Amino acid sequence: MAGKAEGDFREPANEQVVANMYASMRSDLNQIYSKITELEMEVSEHSLVMNAIQPLDPTRRCYRMIGGVLVERTIKEVLPAVQRNKEGLEEVITRLNEALEKKKKEIADFEGKYKIRIRKGDSEVKDDSSKKEGTAQGVLVGPAGGSQ
Repeated sequence: MAGKAEGDFREPANEQVVANMYASMRSDLNQIYSKITELEMEVSEHSLVMNAIQPLDPTRRCYRMIGGVLVERTIKEVLPAVQRNKEGLEEVITRLNEALEKKKKEIADFEGKYKIRIRKGDSEVKDDSSKKEGTAQGVLVGPAGGSQ
């Protein structure tokens, strides 16, 4: 009996359990995607800050938010810290991309093992016809000061 219970943890008992496991894996994948996007936005912000303060006088005062507290520093103190933070974020993005590829492979293996296919319903066929109509239509834009 104990052997059967152990087998249940490794092999799902029915289709609903398989579907739940698959949905959970897809959810994890989406979370990784969103975290990567969020961190890439932060890297972009760090780059903007670095480009804005690099040409300035290194002794000039600037303000930096550290843990919710705004502190006064000089550019020569802040620039290396921003650079280190950016490099750290890029490292994390690299690790998340590796985790993403691993999760994609895991999902592909799971799909192959349980022969999972995504259903494409009638709504997609209808969407295709509306897309064809939508491409023929344009957007009408009036003059900027036209609301009188």
